[in-house]
Amino acid sequence: MEKLQICSENYKKWKNIALTANNLEEVKKATSRAFFWLELHSAFLFLELLEKTKKNDNNLQLKVLKAKSIICKKLVDYSEELLKEL
Repeated sequence: MEKLQICSENYKKWKNIALTANNLEEVKKATSRAFFWLELHSAFLFLELLEKTKKNDNNLQLKVLKAKSIICKKLVDYSEELLKEL
């Protein structure tokens, strides 16, 4: 649940920035980040529900683990992008 809350808070933050931005470039950047966090939220929610409903399916658990690693990779890429901007 903590992951979902973090995603939700970041989505709201970037959505508000997009809605109050002064120029088109800021809007594009903020909108892109808002959608990133919304996509992440959806992925985490789906995986969490999947894990709860199919606890005894080892094959599915491996797929969930692989999906989580892909999400982690996206977070690393996002972090690298932020670091480049700083």
